Amino acid sequence: MVGRSLMSRDSLYETPMKLTSLFSTPLMALSMLALAGAGCHAQSSPETAADKAFGAKVRAYLLTHPEVIQEVVDKLQAKETAAKDAQARAAVAAHRQALEHDARDGVIGAPTGKITVVEFFDYRCPYCKAAEPELQKLLAANPDVRLVLKEFPILDAEDQSHISEDAARGALAALPQGRYAQVHEALLAEHHLDEAAIRDVLSRNGVDLTKDQALSGGKPITDQLAENHALARDLGVDGTPAFVVGDTVISGARLDDIQAAITAARSGAK
Repeated sequence: MVGRSLMSRDSLYETPMKLTSLFSTPLMALSMLALAGAGCHAQSSPETAADKAFGAKVRAYLLTHPEVIQEVVDKLQAKETAAKDAQARAAVAAHRQALEHDARDGVIGAPTGKITVVEFFDYRCPYCKAAEPELQKLLAANPDVRLVLKEFPILDAEDQSHISEDAARGALAALPQGRYAQVHEALLAEHHLDEAAIRDVLSRNGVDLTKDQALSGGKPITDQLAENHALARDLGVDGTPAFVVGDTVISGARLDDIQAAITAARSGAK
């Protein structure tokens, strides 16, 4: 679930959506070890006395040293994380142009900045809303950073609505009118988005609603949103917000991690 309210500063830096590992608890790991020791193999030979004795020794050792189970869990999780990071880095390299230089995307910060940060976001995501002021501070502190905004409406699936997508469409259709940045900021500032609120944001920020409506439902924006979803899938991004800095994919609004990645990218660009 992405749509959790933020109650503390610490929660701002949490990953909004996590996939639980099969081995995420010591109890699950112990269960898997027990299954492995049971010898569930096709065409297996009957258990011998030596097998039983060995199994008893393993069980006794684990009961005496349960911390070993946690070590196994930690090792598995580290291996899974490393594999996922490697896959993400390869995907970033393969999609660098689409990530950083798609002319259809909104860009804020330094338009020609040397460092590019890409954000996948949903206008109804409370994490995205809470992170926005801090993200603006980060841009102010890093005047060489350009922030590419990837419209990634995913919350509609939770309540079968279309508000996230309509907000994304409205914002993208405001881009040719030169009003995207204002609309983007205002939509994230709205605590309760509905159709009326979207229209009000567009109107208040100088968008011609007739032109916006004509563009927002068109095939070009439909294709762009579909491509953003495909891009996110290839990167392993399944929640909002998510950021790409250099070769690093960062899930969640972890501003310290984003700043560290910016600093690393800046060092590499010299």
